[in-house]
Amino acid sequence: MANGEKKLVFDIWNRIKAKSFAPIYLLYGTEPYLINETKQLLINNVLSEDEADFNLSSYDLEETPIDTALEDAETFPFMGERRLIFLHNPVFLTSEKTKAKQEHNLSKLEAYMKEPAPYSVVVFSSSAEKLDDRKKVTKQLKKTAAVLEAKKLNEGELKVWIRERAALNGVQIDESAVELILTLAGANLFILTNEIDKLALYANDTKRIDEQMAEKMVSRSLEQNIFSLVDKVVHRKIEEALRIYYDLLKQNEEPIKILSVITGQFRLIYQVKELARRGYGQQQIAGYLKVHPFRVKLAAGQAQLFADEELAAIISLLAEADYQMKTGGMNKTMLIEMFLFRLQSQALRKNPQ
Repeated sequence: MANGEKKLVFDIWNRIKAKSFAPIYLLYGTEPYLINETKQLLINNVLSEDEADFNLSSYDLEETPIDTALEDAETFPFMGERRLIFLHNPVFLTSEKTKAKQEHNLSKLEAYMKEPAPYSVVVFSSSAEKLDDRKKVTKQLKKTAAVLEAKKLNEGELKVWIRERAALNGVQIDESAVELILTLAGANLFILTNEIDKLALYANDTKRIDEQMAEKMVSRSLEQNIFSLVDKVVHRKIEEALRIYYDLLKQNEEPIKILSVITGQFRLIYQVKELARRGYGQQQIAGYLKVHPFRVKLAAGQAQLFADEELAAIISLLAEADYQMKTGGMNKTMLIEMFLFRLQSQALRKNPQ
């Protein structure tokens, strides 16, 4: 594996599975699934189950100096061919200001990077969104290590992810099914992976996942059910909205939690509408609001169906329902029903049949 090169995640994973290991890995970013999965693949492939007892180490660099961890890396493996060493929280690679409990001898790290132990695999792992490329040690590590930037995937990358995950399971997936899975399951990679793996098992005979199969099998998240509920109301389908609400109650979802997610969805619709009017693009809005771009895309579609004054009135209704729910002024289940009926009445006044 070429050093100092950002790799596509499936490239790194395939090389690990082929037992082609880099002496140093650098995993960083805000998508924990990618980092956790890479770590697990390394554990499963670098060491046998018996070797892990003796040759697997993990250090928190906020608690342990880098010198200690590197001494471990330079120690010959016991009853095995390799050592695997995870180094968590390397804050010295970032611009983050912390009251570090440990002083790190970074010259020791710089020397190790020039000549890493051939029998050790050292893995730096950070949840930081960015590293500080102005620092000498960061620049050198990025040049030396196999680098995985675990960033949140955009819509196009999520679609590639779904197709690649299906291929890893030995099945093909229709493009319409890819679209539907994203809409139903959302952008969380833990959830998406579980759904694709489940669909692949279901499609074991045909080796193909189609839209009908996705519609039948994919689990809806609470957020996605709420999005669907809001969408039904937007399109004046109050009976279908109530059916989703009653299904959520059957699944033991608490009314106060349902109300909170409904409020969050309408607040997002309002914010997306306002920022779009100011000229922000969807990627900019996603960054500003710190939500996934796919959620912004869906909210932007719903925002077109509301006037500003409608959204203001709806948010006021939700605030009133929240107050009633928290002060016990009315049955919690009925409060959301009342909100939905009032929302329908508002829509009918706007568009009388």
